[in-house]
Amino acid sequence: MDELILTPNIDGADDFYADLLAAHDGLDKAESDALNARLVLVLANHIGDRTILKQAIDAAKAR
Repeated sequence: MDELILTPNIDGADDFYADLLAAHDGLDKAESDALNARLVLVLANHIGDRTILKQAIDAAKAR
């Protein structure tokens, strides 16, 4: 993979979103923020490509 995919690319996107919201149920703001941080690090580790990760950071900052 040479470039970050910014078009919809998640199978069952609505189900993923529901799972993500459910993971935050009952958490306070600090716990929710910590969950998000851990999720970002887990997914970054899975991606593993620093070029793609930098593109993702830049895309997130631009939105």
